[in-house]
This record gives sequence, structure tokens and C-alpha cells, in this order.
Amino acid sequence: MIILYLLFTLGAAFFLFVIYSIIEEKYGVLFHKPFFVHFYPTVKTLDANQSYILNKKFHYYNSLSDKKKKYFEHRVATFIEKYEFIGKEDFIITDEVKVLIASTSIMLSFGLRNYLFTNFDKIVIYPSQYYSNINEAFHKGEFNPRMKAVVFSWEDFIAGYETTSDNLNLGIHEFAHVLHIHGLKSQDTSAIIFSRMYNQIQKEINFPANRDKLINSNYFRIYAYTNQFEFLAVILEHYFESPNSFKQEFPKLYSNVSKMLNHKH
Repeated sequence: MIILYLLFTLGAAFFLFVIYSIIEEKYGVLFHKPFFVHFYPTVKTLDANQSYILNKKFHYYNSLSDKKKKYFEHRVATFIEKYEFIGKEDFIITDEVKVLIASTSIMLSFGLRNYLFTNFDKIVIYPSQYYSNINEAFHKGEFNPRMKAVVFSWEDFIAGYETTSDNLNLGIHEFAHVLHIHGLKSQDTSAIIFSRMYNQIQKEINFPANRDKLINSNYFRIYAYTNQFEFLAVILEHYFESPNSFKQEFPKLYSNVSKMLNHKH
């Protein structure tokens, strides 16, 4: 009897899960978002110094409501616990390094339910530009899926937050690559919505008249047109660094990016 009861319970739970998944998928198609994004049985917090850094040095965090600040801090704390931070060439990993790098990733994924990506497990930081033996060139940063690593020159990472007028932000750029691959390969609801909207964006920008308008505007730097990965990374730099200008120049593209990230400024 106990076995039958357990089988019945598991069967009922599976049936409800399937029904829920179908309904949420339909909901996502209509409203471009999952039923819920934030649900944490226990909300984690940063220690006093890390919290001070987050408040003092990360502008996006201060734009959030008090409730969303708690969710953001929880995600930053969880991110810091999950991923390994590795300093190279005698670079010292400090609370500032951890908080600012974690906050950048969380900012991009804050509208997604799943924010702990599995396509990397470590963050490698050099003090400045580093030499890559693979392609015999100096790098400021990269996402290496094969090594499951996100790599930064700290000097260039920090430079990305010193001004927003140039729409150059190394942290946003590299985590955009992480988000891009996660969004196209994962099957959770947020990733499915991301993928759907991303495909819509690609369809629209590849229409010859739209593509010509984008290129001729000189709004996005020419590097954006290298390939689809660089295009997404560059437009996300604009989206977070100068949203008002982006919205004014290309309102439809801006709106689609917002839906893709389930994000509102």
C-alpha cells in the first residue's frame, strides 16, 4: 500500500509539473516572462564590507527597490559562493573584485529565474592585459567555454565603469557571451523566452533595410557586426550603459532586448 501511495503521489506530482510547464510556456509566449523570477527559501546576505562595496560602487543596485535589492544581494552572495576566483600574475582577489564581477553578471541575468550558469565555473583575473599563447595576442578579457572560464584584465574591467559615455564595458561584454550561450542551449523557461526573443531580434536585424539602417547610423561600433555573438555583446553594453539613448535611436530593438532579458530600466 505504501508503495502504491508513493507511486500515485509521484505520478500526480509529475502530472501537475507537466501541466504547470505547459501553462507557463503559454504565459511566456504572451507576456515574455515566466510566472515568477525570484523565490528563495533563505535569502543570503553579504558581509559588512561586501555590502558597503555593493552600495557604494554599483550604481545599478541603487536603482532597485528595497525588495529587489535584497534579491540582488542574495544572488551576488550566491554567485560568490559558487564560482572560483583565481588571481594571475600576483593579482590579489579582494572583496571589491568579487562583488563587482558578481554584480555585473547578476545585473545581466536579474530578469531570469536561473542566474547560476553552468557554462563556466571559474573567473580568472589578471592585473592588466595578458598574453594568450593560443592566438599569440594580448587580451583584455574573454569567455572560454572549453576551459569553462571567464577571464578579465582588472584594469580594463574597472575602466568599463569609469565612464558610460563610450558604451565600452568589458564585464558586460564578456558576461553577455556567457548569457548568450546559456540562453540558446538551456531549456528553462527564462532561457526559452531569451532564445525566442533573440531569434526575433536576429530576424529583424538581418532584414537588409534594417541592417543597412543600423550600420549607416554609426550608433553601434563596427565591431558589433563581426558576428552575432559580438553584436549581442555590444548592444547589451549600450542597453545598460546608455538606455535612454538606445531607446531613442532604436526603440523596437530596445524593446525586444528588454523582453529578451525580462528587464525594465
